[in-house]
Amino acid sequence: MGVAPEEEVVRICRELIQIDTSNFGDSQGPGERKAAEYTAGLIEEVGLEAQLFESAPGRASVLTRMSGTDSSLPALVVHGHLDVVPAQKEDWSVDPFSAEERDGLIWGRGAVDMKDMDAMILSVLRSMQRDGTRPKRDLIFAFFADEEAGGNYGASWLVDNKPELFDGATEAISEVGGFSATIGGQRTYLLQTAEKGISWLRLVAHGRAGHGSQINTDNAVTQLARAVARIGEHQWPIELTPTTRQFLDGVTELTGVEFDADNPEILLKELGTVARFVGATLQNTSNPTVLKGGYKHNVIPGSAEALVDVRTLPGQEEEVFETIKSLAGDSVDVSYEHKDVSLEVPFAGNLVDRMVDSLLAEDPGAKVLPYTLSGGTDNKSLSRLGITGYGFAPLRLPDDLDFTGMFHGVDERVPTDSLRFGARVLNRLLTGS
Repeated sequence: MGVAPEEEVVRICRELIQIDTSNFGDSQGPGERKAAEYTAGLIEEVGLEAQLFESAPGRASVLTRMSGTDSSLPALVVHGHLDVVPAQKEDWSVDPFSAEERDGLIWGRGAVDMKDMDAMILSVLRSMQRDGTRPKRDLIFAFFADEEAGGNYGASWLVDNKPELFDGATEAISEVGGFSATIGGQRTYLLQTAEKGISWLRLVAHGRAGHGSQINTDNAVTQLARAVARIGEHQWPIELTPTTRQFLDGVTELTGVEFDADNPEILLKELGTVARFVGATLQNTSNPTVLKGGYKHNVIPGSAEALVDVRTLPGQEEEVFETIKSLAGDSVDVSYEHKDVSLEVPFAGNLVDRMVDSLLAEDPGAKVLPYTLSGGTDNKSLSRLGITGYGFAPLRLPDDLDFTGMFHGVDERVPTDSLRFGARVLNRLLTGS
């Protein structure tokens, strides 16, 4: 027998975090090449062939395929991303790329998003290959670049340029789901079966340029400011998708608290820190994030622009876009900077059953509920190939850890015991799939 996944998952996670793969969204960062080479080395060390694809200088993804015992079964994609969002060192308690292990946790950028899952995947595939354990269905292991900026250099690029890599695949698992929260005194795992759509919009207002000392009734900055305020303050109605309704029904069963659309906070407060994740899935959202206009204090510019991060409920992308245009007004142009689909699939089927069983085998007596992710994952890109994606990066977490608050946050960290738990759960799932 070889090395069990839980015996090396912590080491791999730390070594991945120590490789800076900060993604600034403009290809000016270090890229993923070094982490991709490290990942490929771990794969090839146990005798599997790793394919490295560079979509642009430094922007690298890695894939490998493990053959199953039944070629008639559809393949499963198991994927993570190698890039991380930037971290400001001065804001952190530790060097964000030191992967310091302290108080039973690994600290560093990517500890929860998502080099923890990358490490789980690598530790399991290495264990399976060493032991000669073959899954029933083909497993396609993928480690993508550029997820944090929409995947144009990673999953999306591979889907468009190398779709044959995913031949025969019908389902996929990745982030963000399978983590635990205590709800009504009951440890409950949230399995992601839906995610909101992404609409990153650019607003441009045009006006009459002129001297800052003059009266100007056609000021682009003023027009833009009004539009941004209307969009940012817009109260989107509560609308429950099938996934969210099923989740809320499960919470009611655990807590005895009914959901009230007129006062959602009554039930959300039962969720603790998870309320932030779930609360954003009850409605569409539109958050202005960037403002640009002018170049000198006494010059009224001829144009001004803003960026707005819009997240849409499944099936509502076009309706939301029209609402945003109406809120912006006729004098402001609205266009897409980036657009990606929403996803929603039933909390049912053989793979879902296997994920639930794998969790409960390691944590008997726990509950598992489906939920909607307010963000997005590389499952969006894979969906263009007809691949159904789920969020399943299993972690049993302590109650006092604000896990969901660490995504893109300061002092990101993950418990080593949670990593080992996740490796065991993922091993159960993949060896039996």
